[in-house]
Amino acid sequence: MTTTTNQKTVLVTGGSGFVGIHCILQLLQQGYSVKTTVRSLNRKNTVLTRLENGGLTDFSQLGFIEADLTEDANWDHAVAGCDFVLHVASPIGLSIPKDENDMIRPAVDGTRRVLRAARDAGVKRVVMTSNFGAVGYSHTDTTQVITEESWTNPNEPGLSAYNKSKVLAERAAWDFLKTEGGKLELTVINPVGIFGPSLGPELSSGFELLKQILDGSMKRVPNMTLGLVDVRDVADLHIRAMTSPAGNGQRFLAIAGETMTLPDIAQLMKDRLGNTLNHISTKRIPDWVVRLAALVNPTARALVPMLSRYRTASNEKARTLLGWKPRSNEEALLAAANSLIQFGYV
Repeated sequence: MTTTTNQKTVLVTGGSGFVGIHCILQLLQQGYSVKTTVRSLNRKNTVLTRLENGGLTDFSQLGFIEADLTEDANWDHAVAGCDFVLHVASPIGLSIPKDENDMIRPAVDGTRRVLRAARDAGVKRVVMTSNFGAVGYSHTDTTQVITEESWTNPNEPGLSAYNKSKVLAERAAWDFLKTEGGKLELTVINPVGIFGPSLGPELSSGFELLKQILDGSMKRVPNMTLGLVDVRDVADLHIRAMTSPAGNGQRFLAIAGETMTLPDIAQLMKDRLGNTLNHISTKRIPDWVVRLAALVNPTARALVPMLSRYRTASNEKARTLLGWKPRSNEEALLAAANSLIQFGYV
């Protein structure tokens, strides 16, 4: 419930997405005026319903603009009168596109469009959602924890189109700021695997692995290691980065704490939900079997780049500079599992 009135206006791009909707919810709860972009205004009622599911009843401070990352139309209107922009929108998916540029081009060109429009409108700061794939996928020294100083090589062998799009979009953002950003400020958030509660039945693609564990379709669990974070904490970190002077010009890894393997996640789900979901398997599948299956199976092919990936990263910077206090891995995972149950996926 909104308890204060904030005179600042924030644009959230991609308002119908998993992270975007939680950003909008928290901003409105904190009294900000919010505008959000959706690719079609037909999505307006979807956004409103999800915000209602999040407990919001007053929508008087929320406005909608139809805008697409691949087109120039309406971005000047979207940023007009805004103090801040949370650039969350980006193409996402676990499937491999036929042409990686179908995912890369909208991410890179769209980021430039948003930054250019924000600069021209006199926006103070843009907070951009990147991801861990832009930070840690070229990190090979397993004796060192990954920090914001690390960068992924976009030509890293096996890098997915999604992760390549994120690293190239983030590089483009920092390059834009350096060469033509003017007075515009930039902060980047780099989340790991995002879980937590969904506010609607259209679930984030990141939920797919958890769904396959819970519904029993994953008969054997691949030995993947994941960094985890709750979507509510990702939204909170965006807002902290938006308002704190210490956030200007910084990257922040959004990771709750220690990594977990997919078999450990399966065991947690079985321990906590096994009485009602009795198809959960904790049997492991060797890496070589996944790689062999990838020759003919698109799902396995998408998993291969995630096998044996070092993901141990630090959230010290966000905690220290921004006072960020994320929820536990267990809370994020169980909230996501409950959403899968609530919306009838398992």
